[in-house]
Amino acid sequence: MLNALSVDVEDWFQVGAFEQTIARETWDALQHRVERNTDTVLGLFDEAGIKATFFTLGWVAQRYPALIRRIADAGHEIASHGYDHRRVFTFSPQEFRDDLKKSHDLIENACGMAVAGYRAPSFSIDARTPWAHAILAEEGYAYSSSVAPVKHDHYGWPEAPRFAFKPVKGSDLVELPVTTARLGGRIVAAGGGGFFRLLPYAFSRWAIRQVNQADKRPAIIYFHPWEIDPDQPRVADAPIKSKIRHYTNLSAMAGKLRKLMDDFEWGRLDELVARERARALPVTAFAESIAQ
Repeated sequence: MLNALSVDVEDWFQVGAFEQTIARETWDALQHRVERNTDTVLGLFDEAGIKATFFTLGWVAQRYPALIRRIADAGHEIASHGYDHRRVFTFSPQEFRDDLKKSHDLIENACGMAVAGYRAPSFSIDARTPWAHAILAEEGYAYSSSVAPVKHDHYGWPEAPRFAFKPVKGSDLVELPVTTARLGGRIVAAGGGGFFRLLPYAFSRWAIRQVNQADKRPAIIYFHPWEIDPDQPRVADAPIKSKIRHYTNLSAMAGKLRKLMDDFEWGRLDELVARERARALPVTAFAESIAQ
């Protein structure tokens, strides 16, 4: 079973956990570590012989175009993560379209390749943004991986399907939700990020095997370059919950990733699109599931 490994390319200060603590206007004055950390990720993938998808902020592509070119030249897919990590539900439809266009142009100019995929910052396409998928389709995206079908205090659309679905009538756009697993009678997050870093590796291995073997679907896993950087600056005035989530197990992350890459087959998200689109839940069934 080919699974998809993805990297959300953003710096340590651009995360949702610090959005109320670190103002965007200060970003350029902070210590930037995204280039060195992403190069370390590229090294890990090269050691393992794995190609992945890098969902990149336009903000990063604008400042580090050579980095984006290196990712593409190494054979990885470049996709969009929006411009500066604003959550989709904070936009009007026109603001979302403008953000897509701005980030798309910056990323394509940096990598010299077409951008076909999109991931919303903090999985922020949900029930509050019924227009978002239609705009993605109109802007020419082939797929999105922007939905987390779970309950979470920062994000989540628990009514959404767990696996691929077609959210727009008359469009081939396919949504590929991040991986979840069944635990008892609950659907739990198992797609990587903080859950992968904070929980024992055995949980992620169990969840991916469940999805591959019981559901017979590929897992879609993500992480961030800052998660392998235990020496990054500390934000002293951030909420305690945010600090626990952000800083726990940073030094163990690279080792856990090596186990993950050894235990399963991995590829780019665009390698899964055609197959998952062919068996995606159609828009009518998706609408009915949301209405129930």
